[in-house]
Amino acid sequence: MEHQEKVNVTVFSAVDKEVFQKKIYPLRRPAVLKGVPLGPCLEKWTVDYLTVKGRDREVKIHVSSVPQMDFLHKNFIYRTLPFSEFVQRAAATEHPEFFISKDESYYLRSLGEDARKDPADLKKQFPELAEDFHIPPFFEPEQFFSSVFRISSPGLQLWTHYDVMDNLLAQVTGRKRVVLYSPQDALHLYLSGDKSEVLDIDSPDLERYPDFVKACRYECVLEPGDLLFIPALWFHNTLALQFGVGINVFWRHLPMDSYDKKDPYGNKDPLAASRALQSVERALALLEDLPDDYRDFYARRMVLRIQSRAYTSQPAEPAQGK
Repeated sequence: MEHQEKVNVTVFSAVDKEVFQKKIYPLRRPAVLKGVPLGPCLEKWTVDYLTVKGRDREVKIHVSSVPQMDFLHKNFIYRTLPFSEFVQRAAATEHPEFFISKDESYYLRSLGEDARKDPADLKKQFPELAEDFHIPPFFEPEQFFSSVFRISSPGLQLWTHYDVMDNLLAQVTGRKRVVLYSPQDALHLYLSGDKSEVLDIDSPDLERYPDFVKACRYECVLEPGDLLFIPALWFHNTLALQFGVGINVFWRHLPMDSYDKKDPYGNKDPLAASRALQSVERALALLEDLPDDYRDFYARRMVLRIQSRAYTSQPAEPAQGK
C-alpha cells in the first residue's frame, strides 16, 4: 500500500512578536512555538481547580460512544451538563453516570452568548478562568475574533477541517497530536464543505479514497505550554493523547469586509469565495442542459480556465525537519 509523505512541523523556541511576525508568519506554514508565556493557567488548570472555578455554569457538549467524532455523519449527540460535572466526566475513562455508554467520550467547544451570532470569548464565557490565560500578542488587538475554550476526553479525535482565519492553538494541559494538510492538497482530501470525508486518517479506506495518499501529512505532538500556529485554510485533525484543555485564538488577517458577518465560528468562506463557488454551481447547472459528451468537454474547458487563472505556480514547500 502506498504511504503518505510525512513532514514534522517546524519547532521554534523563544518566540516573541517580532520573531513571529518576521520569521514565522510570512511563511504561511504551521509552526510549533515553545516557551511563549501563557500565564498561570499552565500550573493552575488541574481538574479540581477547573471544577471549582467553573461551578454550575451549564455547558453544551458533544457526547459520542466512540472517540473518533464524525461531524459529517453526526455520530454524536449534544447534551448539557454543569461545567463542574462535565470536567469530572471528561477526565475519567469510565462513567458511573452516562448518556450512551460507560466509556463514552466528551468534547466541549465553548460558544458565544448567542451561539448563532456571537463568537466565543473566554473573557465573557469563563471570566474566572480568563485571567489565568494570556493571549500571545502576535497580532493587533482590533484583529481579535474569538478565543475558544476546548476540553477533550482522552483519545478523542476530531474530524479534519479548515478555518478561514489564522489561529493559535494553545495546549494548556495534556498532550495532543495534530495532523495538518496544506490547502494545496485540497483535491486529495475528498471535501464536503470545509470538512474531509476521510474520517480515519491513520488507516484510510484507499479503495474509497485512493488519492488521499497524495496529500502530504504534516504532524506534531503538542506538550502542555506549546502553541501551534495554524494558518488559514490549512486542514487539521486533532487527537487528544490525554485528557486535555486548550484554547484556540482566531484573528482576522484579511480586511474586515472580506468575512461573513454571520459567522460566529470563523469557518464560513470569505464573501468573495462564497460568491465564486455559487457561480461555479450555477455554471455546472447550465451544463446539465447539454448531452454528456458536450458537458464533459465544456467542464474540462472550465477546469483549464480555473487552473490558468487561479492556481498558484509553486506548491507549499515541506517544513524543515523532514
